Amino acid sequence: MAITEDAPPAASEECPVQEKADRRLSSPLLLTLLLVLAVLAQSPIRGLLGTPLMQSWTTVFVAVTVQALPFLVLGVLLSAALAVFVPPSFFARALPSRPALAVPVAGIAGAVLPGCECASVPVAGALVRRGVTPAAALAFLLSAPAINPIVLTATAVAFPRDPEMVLARFLASLLVACAMGWLWQRLGRTDWLRPPAHGAHEGATKGETFWNAVRHDTVHAGGFLVLGAMAAATLKAAVPAGWLRAAAGDPAVSVLALAVLAVLLSICSEADAFVAASLTQFSPTARLVFLVVGPMIDLKLFAMQAGTFGRGFALRFAPATFALAVAGAVLTGAVLL
Repeated sequence: MAITEDAPPAASEECPVQEKADRRLSSPLLLTLLLVLAVLAQSPIRGLLGTPLMQSWTTVFVAVTVQALPFLVLGVLLSAALAVFVPPSFFARALPSRPALAVPVAGIAGAVLPGCECASVPVAGALVRRGVTPAAALAFLLSAPAINPIVLTATAVAFPRDPEMVLARFLASLLVACAMGWLWQRLGRTDWLRPPAHGAHEGATKGETFWNAVRHDTVHAGGFLVLGAMAAATLKAAVPAGWLRAAAGDPAVSVLALAVLAVLLSICSEADAFVAASLTQFSPTARLVFLVVGPMIDLKLFAMQAGTFGRGFALRFAPATFALAVAGAVLTGAVLL
């Protein structure tokens, strides 16, 4: 009896293993089926790609991606080097002790220290851990991905006939970063900001941490670049011109549309200028809004900020940043563009 009673559990224990094996086999099988379908349907696919609409889409997609990729890779390398080889204690020593003065100094520091938004969040978290006032750390978090040399150079290349766009992006982004720092200093509460945990790679060597950061940021930012290029190509080739003209013709609608688009696309700041430059239907001020909002608040940044400083912080910080970024870009655009 004991043997027959013990047998069913043994058989039932094998079922989950078999199910897991079946699940593991499903992905290669699905990929094989998709490849077979692609081969069988190659004639219709070739005909679709040969249409004027798809040719226009492909041209815009390749142009945006190829132009932006070198700046993205360079930005990833420099931001990884900054995060790994420059000790956070350096910033604590370099910043003034008075928070009101530390905020603009930290904001300006973002102009000389290259780093994309993927790197600015962990660097800002490390600054807070090492005693830097949160207001200054947050100003650096917003300014570093928006006004560093790589981003400004990419903007100049993307807008060769509009050099004032580079100056407008620099001033608007720095203004918003400092304003958010001072706003947090005045209204922020200690219990809103969760002390950030130690970095995930603090036990590894600097070389391992550097290459891990490069691989992660290249795949992460590259994926968002591809999505952004696809969206820009779709807007350019597939969306009816009348719709774009209607949206671009209303100043308020155009500003709001590109601000929301910047949040949804979540493009790396080293590449967003090329997407903005392709949106020729929109006014320079609306495209400036796209350039200022994107590096400061988007979907991936909200997730990173919530993970580093807490969800309560992100729920308060993100809407305020979005509103100030839109207002600062519109004000700067009205004066300079």
